[in-house]
Amino acid sequence: MEEAVRKHFFDHGKSASAEERDGCHWCQLRAFPSHKEFPVTVVNWEDEAVLPPDFRFTDRVVLGSGVEAAEDSFRSGCACDSDGHCQYISCQCLADLDDDDDDQHDDGGHGVMRDANRKAYAYHAHGAKAGLLRSRLLSSKLPLYECHAACSCSRDCPNRVVERGRTVPLQIFRTHDRGWGVRSQVEIQKGQFVDRYVGEIITSAEADRRRAASASSKLKDVYLFALDKFTSPDSLDPRLKGPPLEVDGEFQSGPTRFINHSCEPNLRIFARVGDHADKHIHDLALFAIKDIPRGEELTFDYVDGVTEDAGGQEVNAGDMTKCLCGSKKCRGYLW
Repeated sequence: MEEAVRKHFFDHGKSASAEERDGCHWCQLRAFPSHKEFPVTVVNWEDEAVLPPDFRFTDRVVLGSGVEAAEDSFRSGCACDSDGHCQYISCQCLADLDDDDDDQHDDGGHGVMRDANRKAYAYHAHGAKAGLLRSRLLSSKLPLYECHAACSCSRDCPNRVVERGRTVPLQIFRTHDRGWGVRSQVEIQKGQFVDRYVGEIITSAEADRRRAASASSKLKDVYLFALDKFTSPDSLDPRLKGPPLEVDGEFQSGPTRFINHSCEPNLRIFARVGDHADKHIHDLALFAIKDIPRGEELTFDYVDGVTEDAGGQEVNAGDMTKCLCGSKKCRGYLW
């Protein structure tokens, strides 16, 4: 790996190397707005492998052919006159939530009077746990609703955790037996937001085409994640009635693209909604479900604990993708 990048760094900055810089993974990472404060680094002490040359780092989703965001005329945000009001039923961003039934001391010891009209956002707002996902949500599959750019609240609103972006310095590293992996350069608290899974958002038909064109459809599935949290044949939104869109992170994505699977993970993926008009292209946000020491590999369950039912039929192990996580709770196969 060192030899492969040495020449680029010697020539770095020269005008003749513009094309090379455009295809440089380091240059792409350095272009992230968060780079100076929360950098992403890449190391390999195992072998001579380098990151895929046809892969490009991005910190945002890319809308593929046939995928469109909502028109501006359909967009709206909350009209809360202070950040603190974004936890109440009057906050438009929380309109789809059930009434809050949190413990009154769930904000790190700061008692909060219960109110029948109150709705809580997903995060602790006070004390040492401020900004962390509430415990009752960590073990759930509930979507997260946040305030966003169209809202009247400030960017410091406690309900804009994912929108503010990653605040953890990450390192992509070469594992001994599972290709590339990701670890944090700092300790991560239980409930802390780590990063989003981004990539190209494509139609279901295009996802199927890419699976068919791949050398192995099962390997392709490692990078494809369906945005199906709100898909329903009964939905009033025609974009949510049919097959869900999918995120393909194989060729363009962020550092989370390199996070490995584990049957006993330390992260979990949640559907996050900003503007309700864009539910069909909702975010996939990764949060820590336990305290994670600095340097421990980050993992999440690619299928979130769901296993396929063979319907009583005999399954050929050769047709399944073997799991290499090595955890005590390993299920043996991914899918």
